[in-house]
Amino acid sequence: MHTWKVGIIGGGPGGLMTAYSLQKCATVPYTTTIFEAGTRLGGKILTNRFSHAGANYEAGAAELYDYSPVVDEDALRELVEELGLSVTPMRGSAVIMNHRVLSNLEDIRDHIGAGACGALSAFDRSAKDRISPHEFYNSDDPTGADADPTNRRFDTLLAELPEPGTRHYIQNMIHSDLATEPEKTSIVYGLHNYLMNDPSYMQLYSIAGGNELLPRELAARVRATKHMEHAVTAVGKGEDGKLVVTSTHHGHERHDEFDFVVVALPNNYLPSITYQGGRLAAALKEHYAHYDHPAHYLRITILFDRTFWRDALPDSYWMLDRFGGCCLYDESSREPGATHSVLGWLVGGEAAREMSELSDEQLIEAALDSLPEFLSHGRRFYIEGRIHRWVGAVNALPGGVIKRSLDRRHRPEPVEHPNLFFVGDYLFDSTLNGVLDSAGYVAEWVAARMTETSGA
Repeated sequence: MHTWKVGIIGGGPGGLMTAYSLQKCATVPYTTTIFEAGTRLGGKILTNRFSHAGANYEAGAAELYDYSPVVDEDALRELVEELGLSVTPMRGSAVIMNHRVLSNLEDIRDHIGAGACGALSAFDRSAKDRISPHEFYNSDDPTGADADPTNRRFDTLLAELPEPGTRHYIQNMIHSDLATEPEKTSIVYGLHNYLMNDPSYMQLYSIAGGNELLPRELAARVRATKHMEHAVTAVGKGEDGKLVVTSTHHGHERHDEFDFVVVALPNNYLPSITYQGGRLAAALKEHYAHYDHPAHYLRITILFDRTFWRDALPDSYWMLDRFGGCCLYDESSREPGATHSVLGWLVGGEAAREMSELSDEQLIEAALDSLPEFLSHGRRFYIEGRIHRWVGAVNALPGGVIKRSLDRRHRPEPVEHPNLFFVGDYLFDSTLNGVLDSAGYVAEWVAARMTETSGA
């Protein structure tokens, strides 16, 4: 029986999830080769460690989403359990504004005003009337009630709010999740990032021991040849009709033929590859342009001598009215019983892009300066800081302005290159859950094509 050859470009979550999903659903013999340009697998899921105290912190993806409160199944949570990983729930409800912790409507009424409180309640009702928990969960379906026919941006909805304090509160609340500005994303995506703070829509968790355990466990289970430090430079079609992947490794070029190729890279990496042939090149240029809505992250993580914030801030994370609105994580809470003390700042959008030009020392100082007055004494407990820049790493309008069919998203040029597929969170919702949905869809498609062509 013929043994199919599958090439996967990218050793991040998308590539590993595609390889693992294919392994579970393929019914005919095949081999897999993964090309990774870097020295590690895992991509945007990165758990790092400080030099002092051996303390872990999340340098990449901060959390995973659990939709089980809405639906009976959650594919990512099931995968985490299948891999034998345990999880730590993450909770946070406070927005810190003007050095005060606003945890509920009473706090908002006391510190912003009754008008702002009433406007926020009305906005909340309107958002929930517009998008139910099930519609929220099914938002990736291009046939779902997710599109705004006017293509208005989220800032136009915020502008309708009668109270400036309410607008400021909402912007601070969702800015780091959006990773972009209200004028650069859609009303629906803005509302999604607002509603995700309601536990009846979804809940957050992290993996005990570090989120990077997810790609590590996937990599350990995937049966594949892994070409590390192999940067793919070109994809095209050979004379025999097979797909040819050209890659370089320490200055040496190689060419590998495959029956199927899956490109599992962030959208901003796609132009780094030459797509050979006029039809394919044009299709990929259009594919890239459709999803070219870059959003940005910057992570500033600091190890302290003690958890000086716990008495005032007992949750896993809080929103802070600095850097356009950022998320402040108690990284220590990811490991119950941990003896280390770590705070992490997740800065998003234009602030992240602009601040990424600053030195590490400047960014650490900016983070310490951003501590609210009731925590400003904490800077004297500083031990060590780390910086991780993720400029252009996510999407401000996942799925594009107008969402395409699942087939078209994943196979941009089906006429001459029907066995060339694309996987990524930018095709869905810029989450790890979306990556898994994308990978599973392509894996099932490839497995079906292999079976049909084999006559099995």
